[in-house]
Amino acid sequence: MLCKTLRRAARSLLAALLVPWPGHTAGIDRVDPPSWGPGFADTELQLMVSGEGIANFEPSLDHPGISIDRVVRGDSANYLFIYLDIDPDARPGTIEIGFTSEAESLTWDYVLEARPRDPQAMAGFSAADTIYLITPDRFANGDPSNDSVAGYADSFARDEPYGRHGGDLAGVRAHLDYVESMGFTQVWLNPVLENAMPEASYHGYATTDFYMVDPRFGSNEEYRELADAARTHGLGLIMDMIVNHIGSGHPWVRDPPTDDWLHSPDDIRITSHARTTHQDPYASEYDRRAFSDGWFVDTMPDLNQRNPLLADYLVQNALWWIEYLGLSGIRQDTWPYADKNFLAHWARRIRAEYPEFNIVGEEWSPNPAVVSYWQLGKVAHDGYESWLPSLMDFPLQIAFAESLTMDEPRWGSAWTPTYEMLGNDYLYPDPFNLVIFADNHDMSRIATQLGDDPRRFRMAMAFYLTMRGIPQIYYGTEIMMSHPGTDSHGIIRSDFPGGWKGDSSNAFTGSELTEAQLAAQDYLKRLINWRKSAKVVHDGRLMQFTPSGNVYVYFRYDDDDTLMVAFNRGGDAVALDLERFAERIGDHRTGTDVTSRKRFALDRPLPLEPESVLVLELSK
Repeated sequence: MLCKTLRRAARSLLAALLVPWPGHTAGIDRVDPPSWGPGFADTELQLMVSGEGIANFEPSLDHPGISIDRVVRGDSANYLFIYLDIDPDARPGTIEIGFTSEAESLTWDYVLEARPRDPQAMAGFSAADTIYLITPDRFANGDPSNDSVAGYADSFARDEPYGRHGGDLAGVRAHLDYVESMGFTQVWLNPVLENAMPEASYHGYATTDFYMVDPRFGSNEEYRELADAARTHGLGLIMDMIVNHIGSGHPWVRDPPTDDWLHSPDDIRITSHARTTHQDPYASEYDRRAFSDGWFVDTMPDLNQRNPLLADYLVQNALWWIEYLGLSGIRQDTWPYADKNFLAHWARRIRAEYPEFNIVGEEWSPNPAVVSYWQLGKVAHDGYESWLPSLMDFPLQIAFAESLTMDEPRWGSAWTPTYEMLGNDYLYPDPFNLVIFADNHDMSRIATQLGDDPRRFRMAMAFYLTMRGIPQIYYGTEIMMSHPGTDSHGIIRSDFPGGWKGDSSNAFTGSELTEAQLAAQDYLKRLINWRKSAKVVHDGRLMQFTPSGNVYVYFRYDDDDTLMVAFNRGGDAVALDLERFAERIGDHRTGTDVTSRKRFALDRPLPLEPESVLVLELSK
């Protein structure tokens, strides 16, 4: 307790020392957000003004259609919060904001920009898309000049698994033609905002500036140029955001705007990770706070979203990036760890501005009752109303991995975990809007999970590209990137071959890839490109049949088309009797495999090779 008291006293002394003294000139370091536009549904705008002793100043402005609604000061002398009211018809241009104190005057030119896009027309990602997930530091080095940047301790070290390898926005942009050729329609980048951390900053999840791209990845302008270039390739851009925590190198750690800006800044408490406290009707308030108010890890201070100033800041930050980049979606990290009432407010505000926008949250739980609690439209037992449209379908990912890797079948079939998990879809308001995936940046790659078996790999890819939901593929999956013998995240997120000058192989061109890698890449390319126009997979219904032994069959269908997907996980060939599938096969006479284009008659048993899958378009 004494240590905590002394730290608070030290912060108060620091704030006092930073207040300008007679004859000392104060200044403004920055204003967040750096620009804005008229015409938002909510006409209020918070400006966070940062600068030495700025809280001692009084702001003023004179611009048609814009007025100061209120001014709020926190506990630090170095922040001033100005709330503006912006008329929808306010004229874009430069707004001169004056700041006066007893000793001096300052000005800041703030930019009100015309909004570049119609918010009603900004459609989000959907089941018609296939998402390509990229860890930028490990994908391609397009600009070696920014590999190390002065002032940033974590510099280029490609031989270190947790070091920075030099991949950047320029590298992603240089290979958009490859991403397009593979058939992907959305790109999700792991975070690229500044991570001024001493080590292991490459992953991007320890933000130290919410409005600036890390210079080792590029610049804000390059980020926008990437988004624009992606659109010319038919690719939307999904931004990875984090509202739960920041990196310990963020200026707010040294000088928080208010004393309650962070949770337990002087006595670090790591979260309990007991995520079920949100849904548990018997949970204590102590346990709920131990989960939501704890730090994710000791280098990621936990933000207090119950502070209304911080809540406004985080909402506006999301809106600013949506406008600046023309995003087609947001992936929100560690969704349940933040204050849940704030999360509903954050998502509701975004949806109010962009009704067709999509947001996917990360709730890493094997339990669909836990995950479904957060989806928009859920009638929760405790009255909670979520506004989150989509979630990462971890329950299905975990169940399907079990189906392909279990040694002892459960209830007569290895497919039972998948079959039963899909039977839980009644818990979700919209299971077809879940993001489905075989792996991601935080878990073992699917090839490693499956023992580098090409046959089971094809089964996994066929499943995720034909199942209900929105498929996401991690970079390198298309060439079966693997990491046998280790679960190190630094190695799981290895460099994509060909992204660096001098690489011995090149996955972008196919040069020096193994036969197995080329075959996997070709299979995914055929399947993903087929999926782009397969409306029956985008919008069609789903019917599954009880697994029998090693065989599992489901159908995707609508009024016009029918797709049959049949798996054989066993080591022996199977002649599958089709009689019990008659309600879906109907009067269709043939099925054509979408990748091999081989045709099969449906009036006789369907031949299934060992460890295989058929994706058949049925025809009459």
